[in-house]
Amino acid sequence: MEDRNPVAPPHPAQDVTEHVGYRLKRSAAALRGALDKALREHGLTVPQYACLELLDQQPGLSNAELARGAFVTRQSMNVVLRGLQEAGLVARPSTTDHGRALPAHLTDEGRDRLDAARNAVYAIERQMIEAIPPRRLTTLLADLDRMTEALGS
Repeated sequence: MEDRNPVAPPHPAQDVTEHVGYRLKRSAAALRGALDKALREHGLTVPQYACLELLDQQPGLSNAELARGAFVTRQSMNVVLRGLQEAGLVARPSTTDHGRALPAHLTDEGRDRLDAARNAVYAIERQMIEAIPPRRLTTLLADLDRMTEALGS
């Protein structure tokens, strides 16, 4: 058996559970679980909720723009949009005058569903934020942005 040359961790860590990436993934998994549970009560999935939020902020986004904003593939967003349309929460024209993109818009029912779901989502975010001292929130958000930029995203 060969001798292994251990690779030094990027910061002091006793095991994998102390690594930044592990802890970020653990936080993301906890957030996703809480969101899944809360949104289920509103008949929505996390990607559907993200789509509704994006369309509320920027009506008329295309499938590709929505996919990027919701962190899903274009194919997945097609399925999300189709489900939202069938539920009467989103409207899209069947054809467009130029290009292939079909701009999507919230319906009144979609806006109502979003408002109800948003309360549940914001309660979860409030719960996370209350776990840290208020003076550190701005720093935490800036640190997360810097880590994302460091990875080229």
